[in-house]
Parts: sequence; C-alpha cells; structure tokens
Amino acid sequence: MNLSSCTNWLCMTNNSKKTANTPTDFSPPVLTTGPGPSPGSSSSCDDVVPLPKNCFRLVMLGSAKVGKTCLVQRFLGGKFQDNYTPTIEDFHRKLYRIRGEIFQLDILDTSGNHPFPAMRRLSFLTGDLFVIVFSMDSRETFEEAVRLREQILETKFSAGGASNSGGLTRKRNLPRVPMVLAGNKCDKDMRTVVPEEAKAYCANQECCAFIETSAKKNHQVDDVFYELFLIANLPLEMTPNHHKRVSASFGSPCPLPPPAPSHHSKKYTLSVKRRLSDACGVVTPNVRRPSIRTDLMIMRAKTCSIGDNNGNGNNSVLNWKSLEYRCILQ
Repeated sequence: MNLSSCTNWLCMTNNSKKTANTPTDFSPPVLTTGPGPSPGSSSSCDDVVPLPKNCFRLVMLGSAKVGKTCLVQRFLGGKFQDNYTPTIEDFHRKLYRIRGEIFQLDILDTSGNHPFPAMRRLSFLTGDLFVIVFSMDSRETFEEAVRLREQILETKFSAGGASNSGGLTRKRNLPRVPMVLAGNKCDKDMRTVVPEEAKAYCANQECCAFIETSAKKNHQVDDVFYELFLIANLPLEMTPNHHKRVSASFGSPCPLPPPAPSHHSKKYTLSVKRRLSDACGVVTPNVRRPSIRTDLMIMRAKTCSIGDNNGNGNNSVLNWKSLEYRCILQ
C-alpha cells in the first residue's frame, strides 16, 4: 500500500466517523513517551507525559554529507564525530520540564540521498519545524536547500486541500512553517555560497532564518535552534545552553527529575535567571520511531488543521493547542 492509498483510506475513515456514532479502528489514541510506568510506580511519573499541544517534531533535511547528523549530535550531547556514516533515518526524543510544563521534541534525522520519496513526503507532512542544512563550500547543497523549502511548503499547501489559485493568492495562503537554513562548515577556507545571498533569500521568506554554523567547531550551533524555537514561538529554554541537562537512567520510568517544590512566599519569587536555571531536559534513551500508521494518523490530524486554517483565511504558525488528538507511539 503506497502513501496515497494510506492517506485516502484514513481520510475516508475520518469522514465516516463524522456521520456514524459507532466506533472505528482509528479512534483517538493516547500519546505516550515510551514504556509507561508500572501500576506500582509513583504517581509523579504521570507528570512526565506531555500534553498533545506540547509535542513537536523537528525534521532535519539537506543533501548528503552536509552535517545534519553532526548538528543533531551537538544539539543532543555536544559530541562531534569526524568519520562519516551515511544516515538512512535516525529518530531521537528529548523531554523538557519548563516552568512546570512538560514538552516533548522529536527529532527526525533524514537521509540526504532520498531513497524513499514517499517517506520524505511523509516527513514534510508530519514535521512541525525544520532545519534545512547545506554546506557553505558547496553551492549545489544550497540550491537543494532552497528546493527543499519550496517542496515543504508546496506539500503542506496541497495537503491542506487548497485549490490551485493565482500566485499572489497562493503565496498568501501558504502555511507559515518555521524553518532555519543552516549554512554548515563555515570554518572552511573555500566557500562557494556567500552569506549575504542566503540572508537575502531568507529575508524575503516568512518564518525563515539563516544561520552560519560549524558543527565541527561548535560555532553557533545553539543559535540555529534558538532562532528556530523563536520563530516557532516555543520556549527558548529548549535551546541547549538555556537549560540543565539531565542524564537519563536506563529503564527508569521517570526520565525527568521531580519538579522543585513551589513556595508561595514573596521572598521565594524566582527571578528570570533562576527560572531558566530550573528548566531541565533529558534525551530519552532507546526511543523507538513511531510506526508508519502513527505517522499517517499524525499527518491526517495536521493536514486537517492546515485545511481549517486555509478555510478560515488564517495562515499563522500552526497552533496545535486547537488539535484535540492524541497519538500512540508504536
């Protein structure tokens, strides 16, 4: 069964649910963040399950050998490996406790060779925010990054059920998808991409920024994600240098430490700096990538939201607080 058939099947199922009261196979599932706590575990473990509105997927895109995986590794743990191993697809998850709320960031590190076009299209549809990486010493990778941005917008635009209208109307109805074009390998002496050109391109795009970076030198890697979270209206404490890193214990049902006790006295009022220091994040070990069925259900929910935004003339950044869905990670 190809992607189009799966999508049509899910859409038909969604329409039938609106006209029938009998339950279907695609009833709203429950979002979990891995193996749940056992019945005898502490109730505090339930606090690490994020609300659906606080779950986001970051997709890393770009040509092969531009440093996508190196940027991800820097983001997750500050490590850099000089040897190159081709990526087919890697999946990571990071949990945050920020100002008393739990946030979940799933990171999909994709292949630069695009061996499965249908899977790449699915990553476009299920992604909430994107980092498109190119190499400053390869103009071809910059041109590919521009094409990828256009393909993401076109895919989301088409999936939202929008009609093929004129250029101005189409541009006005395009979904505003948070993206950062990351010019990696800026430490190289020979460059074929001028930073001013990349900045000028992003300046004419909505919800798009350009950051020069070097995963090898760890130069402005945090800035890539800070700018992305800023565009996406996500908590800036999700940036690596804005929260405390916590090491997850293998097999522990509660990867995040318990929240600090709250004090109601005025003398215990936390300053902004202290609130930032109380934010913490942990990389979930041995997390499994969601199944294709789960991704298709996520895609259905998100494309329906895009269609509603287009129908209402609202092209703002997607507000997942209005989505009343929860997804099982299988």
